[in-house]
Amino acid sequence: MLGTLDKMAVSLDDTGLAQYALRVGQQQLPLNPLLGKTLTLQFTGRILCCHCGKPTQKSYAQGHCFVCMQKLASCDMCIMKPETCHFSEGTCREPQWGLEHCFVPHFVYLANTSGIKVGITRHTQLPTRWLDQGATQGMPLFRVNSRYLSGLIEITLAQLIADKTNWQAMLKGDNDALDLATEAASLLPQIHDRLHELDSAKQFMIEPLTAATTHIHYPVLQYPTKVNSLNFDKTATVTGTLQGIKGQYLLFDTGVINIRKFTGYEVAVHC
Repeated sequence: MLGTLDKMAVSLDDTGLAQYALRVGQQQLPLNPLLGKTLTLQFTGRILCCHCGKPTQKSYAQGHCFVCMQKLASCDMCIMKPETCHFSEGTCREPQWGLEHCFVPHFVYLANTSGIKVGITRHTQLPTRWLDQGATQGMPLFRVNSRYLSGLIEITLAQLIADKTNWQAMLKGDNDALDLATEAASLLPQIHDRLHELDSAKQFMIEPLTAATTHIHYPVLQYPTKVNSLNFDKTATVTGTLQGIKGQYLLFDTGVINIRKFTGYEVAVHC
């Protein structure tokens, strides 16, 4: 197979096991059946922008050329920090895109990745978001009517718990299971006043949820005791025995590689 990499396709089967496929151009390679086998990814030296398709010497914002990174709303800082949304100021790079992607229902959730964390995602992205983060458990707390509002709630909860994953710890194994419902019952009274303030604003809508916890298992034969990060910019060939897949990482006996980081990189795949 030869083509540009994209974020791995992942779904959750009926047993709670994550099922992965490597996206290479227009093709997909199922990865779960390759556990315990040799897999080789050979970077050709070409990087193509995932938006416009033009060659670029360097990848920006997970697969974009510099021009697209500068002009696309999906690459703006407010995507990483939604509480900084500036749509109301009339300065959104792509107002129509903003309406279609940011002013739609979002979830605020708890997850167990390298520990308990708070996160947000569009209403169509569960459980995919948890799978991409390597979460072993996830539970939505609220459904809200905009990305901006989800970000305001997230930063409020981030004063009490983490809002980022320690990726190295996540790749060394699964955390002990948490009672996310109990964790939520402890956290939410602490932010009651802020939630009431936000819910009172006319443009905001907060819907509390009582969803069950989703439990996730990953196809891993063996976790690394020491995380050695592999990088196409330093080593063109990544090869070894595939020992597992978790989050957007391939776990080889030679090290681990974040496939999403190398979106737009052209690779030849041998297995």
